[in-house]
Amino acid sequence: MSRIVDKAKARPQRIILSEGTEIRTLQAAEQLLNDQVAEIVLIGNPDVIKGIASEREWHNLEKAIIIDPEDNEKKQLYTELLYELRKSKGMTMEEAEILVKNPLYLACLMIKNGDADGEVAGAINTTGNVLRPAFQIIKTQPGIKVISGAYLMFIPNKSYGEDGLLIFADCAVNPVPTAHEMAEIAICTAKTARDIAGFIEPRVAMLSFSTKGSASHEVVDKVAQATAIARELSPNLVIDGEMQADTALVPSVGNTKAPGSPVAGKANILVFPCLEAGNIGYKLTQRLSGGEAVGPILQGIAAPINDLSRGCSWEDIYKMVAVTANQAIGIKSRK
Repeated sequence: MSRIVDKAKARPQRIILSEGTEIRTLQAAEQLLNDQVAEIVLIGNPDVIKGIASEREWHNLEKAIIIDPEDNEKKQLYTELLYELRKSKGMTMEEAEILVKNPLYLACLMIKNGDADGEVAGAINTTGNVLRPAFQIIKTQPGIKVISGAYLMFIPNKSYGEDGLLIFADCAVNPVPTAHEMAEIAICTAKTARDIAGFIEPRVAMLSFSTKGSASHEVVDKVAQATAIARELSPNLVIDGEMQADTALVPSVGNTKAPGSPVAGKANILVFPCLEAGNIGYKLTQRLSGGEAVGPILQGIAAPINDLSRGCSWEDIYKMVAVTANQAIGIKSRK
């Protein structure tokens, strides 16, 4: 995490915290501004924000950009932008005028207009509420149709992954991805590995209960097909599958079950065949290893929008802002 924070500091991005009057959010903003991790935009009533800052003696919040969703200088511009983006779906100007006051919609409109680089929300909003305006306004990256969620898994046993860091996906969004969707998840997770974790060579293991045809089933076939699609879509990606988790992670097992594989025994990215396996896998790994899980990091959106757990701490928000800044830096570097 220190490397992720340092990278964010080196190229400060403008990140929106759309739940700008929420206490944990403001405490995170205070520390982020103190540490100069990012430029912070708070959406919320300015008097409420300033009142909380004064009461808590959070003086760094004076450096934040505060946007009043009810009354800001670009309100009409954002209203017209939303109307133009959604009129083909039946949105009226009157509906746009109402939605532009919603902080989650306003944040996405600011990003779409180039006034910010990313958003973090979800401390008091559901995932659906956070993602809906992102789907409608920001949309997906070119060539990507599926949104997925990855976790940075910091494992005490540093013999796994990159010095104990692995990336798991999809652990948050797609219950049963198709082969093509699983391939897109693999490609997006490799980008996350480069942008956020600084992996020089992402090595993607496409997981199953079979290794290289050791079992026969339609779900095994899906993983093998997904691997082939990912190779076709991203020829330079180091990827292999289908394979079992121990084949992916343990060199001796990898050499035995998948000799000659560029991934077996040295994977740093694990792509799961379904959300059930991914969600169970990351939680078991976190609890049984005593490690730390940071995420979910949303992948595939054209600009970084990240969702928090409503039970998050201010430290979780701090970390997710640093992650979001790294995503923004990565997206800009590819343009």
